Amino acid sequence: MAKKKNIAIVAGGYTSEYEVSLRSAEGIAGFIDKDRYQAFIVVINHDSWIVRLPKGQEAVIDKNNFSFTSAAGSLTRFDFAYITIHGAPGEDGRLQGYFDMIGLSHSSCGTLASALTFNKFVTNQFLRSQGFSVADAVRLRRGESITVSKLLESFSLPVFVKPNEGGSSFGITKVKQTSQLQQAISNAFDESDEVIIESYVAGTEVTCGCYKTKLGEHVFPITEVVTHNEFFDYNAKYNGEVEEITPARISTELTEIIQHSTSRIYDLLGARGIIRIDYIIPHTSKTPVLLEVNTTPGMTATSFIPQQVRAAGLDIKDVMTDIIEN
Repeated sequence: MAKKKNIAIVAGGYTSEYEVSLRSAEGIAGFIDKDRYQAFIVVINHDSWIVRLPKGQEAVIDKNNFSFTSAAGSLTRFDFAYITIHGAPGEDGRLQGYFDMIGLSHSSCGTLASALTFNKFVTNQFLRSQGFSVADAVRLRRGESITVSKLLESFSLPVFVKPNEGGSSFGITKVKQTSQLQQAISNAFDESDEVIIESYVAGTEVTCGCYKTKLGEHVFPITEVVTHNEFFDYNAKYNGEVEEITPARISTELTEIIQHSTSRIYDLLGARGIIRIDYIIPHTSKTPVLLEVNTTPGMTATSFIPQQVRAAGLDIKDVMTDIIEN
């Protein structure tokens, strides 16, 4: 039997999404083919890079080549890194650049695509220039401010105030009253150095996953997101306050439009590995509005991507093997 390849599932990170990332890592560890691969969860934070070993043991990662030495003195080198850090440094291009420099293959987009998509405002303005519909928005950098009167020159309430960098709905507020604006901006700045104020689009929220390898492309069935919360917030995402319907209850025409858009955006960004793109279908039109591009989507057993893989009639274990090998 061929020797198993060593796979690093890289989790943790520097943001509020740390715990969410660890859950994704556990999910991926369960998805990977154990007959072909030896999977290790590597946890990165500001203070340490460690690999989790059996029986509660740990070892320190050597950052020179991303290897580790066990307590018994055996050296382990990795053949592949599956990045599942949601936020910095695994979603913003830094970890991708590091792996590229040391020559370690990884699951994610390259440095440029990761850095671009981590900045929601810049990504959406780029995709707007390519003909995609996006919500109107303004960006504030730390130290800048906006008055209610200035905001109302361009937007009508409600609006969304959210961190420009980050995910999992941390720091997002749906502002329905002018008195809420400044506190919402402050909350968003707790998560990011830049904040977006974005127009609210009423409609049906959907999301579509996609990945491509040298063997071909897979654009997954679309998931419809139904929640009675104000929006798809943290409790909806992680505490069950949502109904996720795959495939979405939308027309064949809209399904084809969204799947084609997802595939085209993947190519425009030069994406690699699995990405997921969120849209809203306005009640007033049939032109989907792009919300954001996720290049490191959640990968727990109940996350969107595993749901969509099942709906496509695929085995998540085979998808993981396809990404690792191709």
